[in-house]
Amino acid sequence: MSTELANWLESATELGMLPHDVLESIASELEVSIVPAGCRVTVEDTPVTKLYILVSGQAERYRRQRAGLMWATGLLPGAVVNLSALQRSQLTDSRIVTLTECQFQTISAAKWQELVTKYPQITAAYAERMAAKLAQLEGEIAYERDRQAALRAYLVPQAKRGIIGESRYAIKLRQQIRTAAGDDLAVLISGEPGLEKDNIAALIHFGSKRRQQPIISLKSALITANGAELFGRVGGKPGLLEWLGEGTLILNDVQELPPELVPHIDRLLTTGNYTPIVREGQIPPPTRPSNARVILISERTQPTLRKVVGHKIDVPGLRVRKADLAAQVNYYINIICRQKKLPQPQLTPEAIRRLQTYDFPGNLQELQGMVNRALLQAPGSKLLTEEVFWAQAAKKQLFRLNLLNAYPQLRRFLNTDWYPDRINYGFTAWVFPLVVLILFIAPQDRQHNFALNLFWAWWWPLILILFPIIGRLWCAFCPFMIYGEIVQKLSLKVFPRTLKKWPRETAQKWGGWFLFGLFVLIFLWEELWHLEDTAYLSSWLLLLITAGAVIFSLIFERRFWCRYLCPIGGMNGLFAKLSIVELRAQQGTCAAECTTYHCYKGGAGFGEGQTTNGCPIYSHPAQLTDNKDCVLCMTCLKACPHRSVELNLRPPGIELWTTHIPHAYEVALLFLLLGGVYLHRLPELNNLLDLQVDLTQFFPHLGLSIAAMLLPTLIPAIAYGITQGIYNLGKLEFISIKICKPQSFIDSAYGYLPLVLGGNLAHYFKLGLEEGGQIIPVTFATFGQINDNLPSFIAHPAVIIFLQGTTLIIALLLTFFLTQKIAKRPIRSILPQHLASICLIVTLWISIVGN
Repeated sequence: MSTELANWLESATELGMLPHDVLESIASELEVSIVPAGCRVTVEDTPVTKLYILVSGQAERYRRQRAGLMWATGLLPGAVVNLSALQRSQLTDSRIVTLTECQFQTISAAKWQELVTKYPQITAAYAERMAAKLAQLEGEIAYERDRQAALRAYLVPQAKRGIIGESRYAIKLRQQIRTAAGDDLAVLISGEPGLEKDNIAALIHFGSKRRQQPIISLKSALITANGAELFGRVGGKPGLLEWLGEGTLILNDVQELPPELVPHIDRLLTTGNYTPIVREGQIPPPTRPSNARVILISERTQPTLRKVVGHKIDVPGLRVRKADLAAQVNYYINIICRQKKLPQPQLTPEAIRRLQTYDFPGNLQELQGMVNRALLQAPGSKLLTEEVFWAQAAKKQLFRLNLLNAYPQLRRFLNTDWYPDRINYGFTAWVFPLVVLILFIAPQDRQHNFALNLFWAWWWPLILILFPIIGRLWCAFCPFMIYGEIVQKLSLKVFPRTLKKWPRETAQKWGGWFLFGLFVLIFLWEELWHLEDTAYLSSWLLLLITAGAVIFSLIFERRFWCRYLCPIGGMNGLFAKLSIVELRAQQGTCAAECTTYHCYKGGAGFGEGQTTNGCPIYSHPAQLTDNKDCVLCMTCLKACPHRSVELNLRPPGIELWTTHIPHAYEVALLFLLLGGVYLHRLPELNNLLDLQVDLTQFFPHLGLSIAAMLLPTLIPAIAYGITQGIYNLGKLEFISIKICKPQSFIDSAYGYLPLVLGGNLAHYFKLGLEEGGQIIPVTFATFGQINDNLPSFIAHPAVIIFLQGTTLIIALLLTFFLTQKIAKRPIRSILPQHLASICLIVTLWISIVGN
């Protein structure tokens, strides 16, 4: 039996270095010891009583690394415990704990000392073994010293902090970090600057099984094109990947990697292999495997590398995590106050509201700096109020004045039933049918029908003047939708049912072209059948638009017609982009405090909020980027309990070069409204150009009308073609002139919007200033009381011409300005568009002012 045991000692344990006769002597002294699971076999820093040799079972050895820290390693069968301590007559250096029931062969310390005395070979073999281990250890220490020196400049010592907050974004981010820490796949962390993405990478590393290995971070822009720092050189220094071993490599700002290096990083991520750098003429060595984990950090989308990573973490900006803002601020207050040994102040609700109105382009880093400044401004204060938090306003919020805060009485009025319901249902709903009736039964020309006079000589000029001031305000009092809503409510009472949801995708795709087509028909009807001077036809126009609103209100919920299909609404929305007034909401306050979305969906009121049915055209005020999608009904203002809604005074048309999204149908409508000006001056143009078209004949009249609407569009189109041609020729170096790449025609066309508005306004000035002032005698004439002595107010022709000319000049200057702001290019790059604007103004001047 002792011979078998001696053979086992020789083959399975480190005692196999001893002669066989010595092993047989040791085997004869060994005794079997069975230790149950969970028991301590040895305890560190205690006298050695036995030598243990593990025969079967699982156990762990715990060695002290430093105070309070034990390092665990598993023991395999054949492991010898306490050998070094017995040979050196020292205390036990480790703790052995059984994980399962274990069988040990043991020998007492006294017996072992007798064997050592009897067999000097034991001491000699141990000394030889210790010398070999010492040489190996010296080599490992030298390697580790070189490794630490190579990695020291790049080491990430620890994660700064965890993910703060309880918003759905914070919860999702924590889950993504845990998932990424659970395996060894490569990770791509994307997000805006200032989001501490490197800290997220550190959280992944220190939460993984690689936590005891080093983690290093490199700036991609500082890596040479051949990647020698990473991959090393053949016959030269090892690269960081070799020094790193099983650690983690963070490549920061990977969007700045040298292009030549991207394929090598792609291969590293895909295969886990890399090739050291060789000098020119050398044979490339075989690829080497890398055990390091790679984490990429980027501020922009990386399509190539995104495809080959195992985890993609898109870190949300602070502007969409406003619900976590209070927790973030309090965390920074706590940290900074502890570092500077300051008393910790409390944060006021007003301060949080102030911060929620800001979008934090610098994200967490900017917020930390802001909190630090606030604490410096209020040393020793018990409260941090809104006055100590300041930051540069977001670009889209520059030059805004909230009229509701500046004029509280305006807020009070807009929150009353008077606006707009009492006005709509107490006045407009009754006056509109009266106007329609008068248009039908009263005399049919503008000189004897005050309703026709009001429609063409008052409504059109006034609404065009008001567009740059109050945008789509007319839509809040529009009689078409008032009757659409009345019929909708009555039909639901008589025939209870659920109205259809909006087909948004279809409506957004085709709705604009539908209203464009309706406007074409209206223009042709106006010109060919003399709509301006035929009262019953004007009445039919009003009734047909009302019918459209009523029909679609019977089918769909809310104001589907108003949002997508109304031709008047389409024109209003287009010109409202130039308005100096906008309705918006504080995105931060809405994101952090609102959970009901009553301003959008409707619901019972609470706090300051009133019970409403929600936005009639389904626009959330915090998401508005364009005045065309707001009818200024103030439903959101009434519903909001957080005072988030703002009615801002702003630079006119600022959305067109900041938040605007262009649409082809809007550009088509813009040029149609421009062509409408020429259509209105068709007789003058016919005479001016000596076309000799008989306008009393339907088809010649129709053809010339269509040409008048379409031909003005050719001037901007030709100008854009010239710009594109100059760019292409300069790019191909056929000409010496080089300009910036032009925007698309759809983007740049909005620069003509002031010109289109100015042209329409100049046309209607004549009607408004000549016939508008005759409203009193026309009113009496409507009822058969013709009296030449009644007062009338008619502007002098010279005044009218002056106003028309001034309007066109101002429109041209505003067009120049807006074109430059939208294009964001030097004047020489868009000179053809400026020349096109001049050509259009000249033709409008000739047709309007010159006639």
